[in-house]
Amino acid sequence: MENKKVVRSDSVTEFLTRLFSTSGLSNADAAYTAQCMVQTNLWGVDSHGVLRAPIYASRIKKGVINPAPQFTTVSGGPSKALEVMDGDAGMGYIVAREGMSRAINKAKQFGTGTVLVKNSNHLGAAALFARMASEQGLIGIAATSVIPNIGMKGNKEPSTGNNPIAMAAPLYNEFPFCLDISMSNVAGGKLLLAAKNNEKIPTDWAVTQEGLETDDPVEGFKGFLLPVGMHKGFGMSLFIDILAGVASGGAFSHQLRSMYKHPDDPSLTCHLFYVIDPGCIMPQAEFEARMREWAGMIQSTPMVNPGQKQIIPGELEFLSEKRRLQEGFPLSLDLLDELQQLADDIGVDFTL
Repeated sequence: MENKKVVRSDSVTEFLTRLFSTSGLSNADAAYTAQCMVQTNLWGVDSHGVLRAPIYASRIKKGVINPAPQFTTVSGGPSKALEVMDGDAGMGYIVAREGMSRAINKAKQFGTGTVLVKNSNHLGAAALFARMASEQGLIGIAATSVIPNIGMKGNKEPSTGNNPIAMAAPLYNEFPFCLDISMSNVAGGKLLLAAKNNEKIPTDWAVTQEGLETDDPVEGFKGFLLPVGMHKGFGMSLFIDILAGVASGGAFSHQLRSMYKHPDDPSLTCHLFYVIDPGCIMPQAEFEARMREWAGMIQSTPMVNPGQKQIIPGELEFLSEKRRLQEGFPLSLDLLDELQQLADDIGVDFTL
């Protein structure tokens, strides 16, 4: 692959663990952060994986990301089905793991569990945390707020964030149902990836700072993204910001800060974690049987090409992970150069 190098997941995980532990995270949190980032690349979501390592490390070094957060309960608590948690400006992966863990525990106790988190940072791919629930036979939703970076046609400025949401449920198969989408036509990370790879972008991805059509990922990133499904994605993004930002008592809309455009400022990111325990509705065996039946119906959808089958969200990521564990995954040479410089600056070995 031109301008890219294929790397092994274990080597990248080891390097990132060294990088983040030297940057200030505990060894355990550094290892978890590295695993989350590499897992995202294995799923084929390169826009949310290793690509983000330089900005995370920089923000830890500047003290914008708190390497040792102390999580506090703002309202609710272990005895309530709803809780608001302050993430103490911690690494997004670590804060999100705690938030979803609390939501899972609540669901097991009350049937449903909701945790709203304020004062956090970028959590990577929301699927990482929705899947935490599905791995335990539960239904999970994870959503997060983002600075305003999308708008409707006619806006001179972005008016809401692309506010990703992931939904996961167990299929009792090799992979869970997992849909992870943002409310923009594409994630902003895809523009960053295109810029790293010196690629053009489709003109329905983003507009310039002046609101004009563009195929330049750099100009598109400076401007703002267009919503998926136009008014549908736009409206969904507004509602996610109400749930995660307004209702949590945290920052929302223009109060949030971009880790790229405001690298020296706290992000103030907010999250939503919601979990349902199907065991509170019906016996576990019955739910499992119904999920298997449902999946079979979807997968048996008649296709125009008889050699194809209808896939279920989560299946492509499963196939990508299976392939990339064997073959490795590509990183751009520009990103590798950036990681090399970062390793030199921090003083860790860079071997991939």
